[in-house]
Amino acid sequence: MDVLAFLDYGWNILEWLLRILVAGLCGGLVGAERSKRFKDAGVRTHCVVAMSAAVFMIISKYAFADISAGINGVNNADASRIASQVVTGISFIGAGAIFKNGSLVRGITTAAGIWATSAIGMAIGSGLYVIGIVATALVLVVQFIMHKIKIGADAVVLYNIDFTVKNGNEFRAKIQQFFLENDATIDEIKMETSEGVTKFSYVVKFNKRNYTDPQKHPIFLDENVLGFKIKKM
Repeated sequence: MDVLAFLDYGWNILEWLLRILVAGLCGGLVGAERSKRFKDAGVRTHCVVAMSAAVFMIISKYAFADISAGINGVNNADASRIASQVVTGISFIGAGAIFKNGSLVRGITTAAGIWATSAIGMAIGSGLYVIGIVATALVLVVQFIMHKIKIGADAVVLYNIDFTVKNGNEFRAKIQQFFLENDATIDEIKMETSEGVTKFSYVVKFNKRNYTDPQKHPIFLDENVLGFKIKKM
């Protein structure tokens, strides 16, 4: 290998390392937004996903050129073979970020963010720096702006509220009035009565526009209440 070829090869190595570094930084920015929301998939996860996607893209684009060229003198390397599997493979990681608790599904935005991060890593890994960096900015803008705009599921606060009470039938009417006053929607209800004591378990959505901490309501001080438990979901 002559000096010029060696320098050219060394420059290629530096260029590929730069792509991996830039991909990691872009992934870290997306992950920082998720960490701010106290999500499990944060900076480290998004960094690793972005850098890994960049590495896969570099391998897919450059690793087999010498083999295919050596066969017939023409570079017939298929740059899409490994890269196409990244799109499928990253779905398994995204699926792991989604979980269901009763009627509540969480993690879809984080899963979509991981998928987008892999696309960013692939773009930068293929040398499309501008596309990858602009995509990172767009993902962050969407995440921050849409988090401020409360629509759909983002416009509600979900609680699991349990009551243990005396005079269950009488108290149930008070519970219904409590939810009505607070513009709350009942998703699930369970009731169990034994030896004059009734246990109510509610899954309730409170509208964020007029939301106040339900525990501050006087119903929890009612003489019929033997105990209660409130859990934000």
